Amino acid sequence: MSTYPDPDVLYPEVAAHGSLAAALRAVAVEQGLSVPVSGTESRSMYNAVVSTAVPHREELRGSAWHAERQWAIWGGERAQGLPLIQGETLDLAQIVRAAQAWHDGVPLTGIARVAPFVRLTGRFEVPDGDPARLIESEWLCLRKEAAEVDWPEHHALIEAAYAEPALRQYYPFKSHWTLRFSTSIRPKLTIVPVCILAGLGEDYTVSAGYRQQHLGETATAEDAVALAVRNLPADFTLG
Repeated sequence: MSTYPDPDVLYPEVAAHGSLAAALRAVAVEQGLSVPVSGTESRSMYNAVVSTAVPHREELRGSAWHAERQWAIWGGERAQGLPLIQGETLDLAQIVRAAQAWHDGVPLTGIARVAPFVRLTGRFEVPDGDPARLIESEWLCLRKEAAEVDWPEHHALIEAAYAEPALRQYYPFKSHWTLRFSTSIRPKLTIVPVCILAGLGEDYTVSAGYRQQHLGETATAEDAVALAVRNLPADFTLG
């Protein structure tokens, strides 16, 4: 059974204040800020949350790693519970600056400017929860992620699918890196029975669903997308 370092040793400044929330509040005072931080019911040395004045944002979650010294944040949107910002840092002051900006409603790019450790997921904020805009936001997230991973075949697949209007109209998501589609947004997905998987320097595989009927293989992402479109059911429309 693995054991973790003593949190009092790993995070002495947090231990001195009794909780991560209290430590963040103390750092905020030092910086002339007033961040509304509260602790969680369990493992207060490791977790804290920051409220927000923006209705479509969730509370910002702050956490400490157990195995090594590192803090992380996660900020999501309420419509689907998906992250808009993430990041890891060794500097509590950076966490505080990000938390203040999140609470105050600073735009996502502005949060990344005041706290450079923050990573944008590619999703943009959709205050009114418009499904069409959330679909567009999710495509941007997938495209950003695909451009950053060392998998050119997967990147080519995402770009080819996005370029195809018949697929771009759907809400995209991944299951074990298989590109899938839905006629509705999270949390209640209505799955379109076609999906595409990129190989590692090999062919692209199109099927009727994850680990379901095999529809064919192609040598290029564009051909895989075309095959997927030919197998789209006529009655699967956005709803």
